[in-house]
Amino acid sequence: MSATDKPLNRTPFYQSHIDSNGKIVDFSGWQLPIHYGSQIQEHDVVRTDAGMFDVSHMVVTDITGKDAKAWLQKLLANDVAKLKFVGKALYSAMLNENGGVIDDLIVYRMNDAETEYRIVSNAATRDKDLAQFDKIAKDFAVTITERPELAMLAVQGPNALQKLSQAKPNWADSLTTLKPFVGKDLTDIEGADWFVARTGYTGEDGVEVILPQAEASAFFTLLKDHGIAPAGLGARDTLRLEAGMNLYGHEMDETINPYECGMAWTLAVKDDRNFVGREAMQAKQDQAIAEGNDVMQVGLVLESRGVLREGMTVTLDNGKTGVITSGTFSPSLKQSIAIARIPKTTDTAATVDLRGTPTPVRIISLPFVRNGNKQFN
Repeated sequence: MSATDKPLNRTPFYQSHIDSNGKIVDFSGWQLPIHYGSQIQEHDVVRTDAGMFDVSHMVVTDITGKDAKAWLQKLLANDVAKLKFVGKALYSAMLNENGGVIDDLIVYRMNDAETEYRIVSNAATRDKDLAQFDKIAKDFAVTITERPELAMLAVQGPNALQKLSQAKPNWADSLTTLKPFVGKDLTDIEGADWFVARTGYTGEDGVEVILPQAEASAFFTLLKDHGIAPAGLGARDTLRLEAGMNLYGHEMDETINPYECGMAWTLAVKDDRNFVGREAMQAKQDQAIAEGNDVMQVGLVLESRGVLREGMTVTLDNGKTGVITSGTFSPSLKQSIAIARIPKTTDTAATVDLRGTPTPVRIISLPFVRNGNKQFN
């Protein structure tokens, strides 16, 4: 290792992955399992039963202070005023001054007084996220506390809640009443620093559990003993792509604004709230529309053999071109699919340059699969 190389981080579940025969890879500086023997089987078990993913590399940050709500309203393109009760979650982009996406994240309201919130953000963008948090916080009375001592496990699939309730019978009532995109503090039930939220990244039902790192290994073993199968990064990516969910650095980055990556629905722009990047984002979008250069995010389906890959050119009938931002072979659909950013169109067909050959693809609205069901004809 050279002096400039950083040692890879290990999550509290690292030994659990080794014990479960996980194939470990470097993911954003973390040693995480790409699979435990079969990516396809792990994908299928989440679509049909229940699987679990180590997502402890994600960044948990707690926000407290009398200006916490106002700070978030400045920081985020979506509006935390929508969080009408404790536990409610909000998905949002965090923009730079030019309207590009620094990161996409989830924020939870944690108390009645609207002075405590929790943010869960991406590992790959940790440093710039925290820098942006601190930069905007200079004008607000808030305390920002990263929580690296916590672990995080996603439990996903049509049988996820049932099997988790069997593993943790004292959670059953909480899980039964937990609505989608709502979290619950389990301190009274399980002890300090346990939190469960009905969120996920697979297009299936399930939860994400935040817990003390000291209890991570035992929790992993308990769930495995109750038929919740370990699943790796490979299955997580094919599942999220089938669900039409963005991946930072692919569908979006600091040069792409929310209008260009299918995130317009997350923008709270009906009032005059002056969030970071709003003016630049709107000016760019208005100019694109005026010049006929606005773009849209779509799904592509390849009916013939081959695999659609990131970076491939998409050509419309009028000659305008776009690009594939994520592509793969879909284990659920048994054909290749992709997410693409293309010039705005009503066309339902295009071609993709597949190894030098213009190959027909269908244009569809996302997602491809949701709750185990194909979403297009």
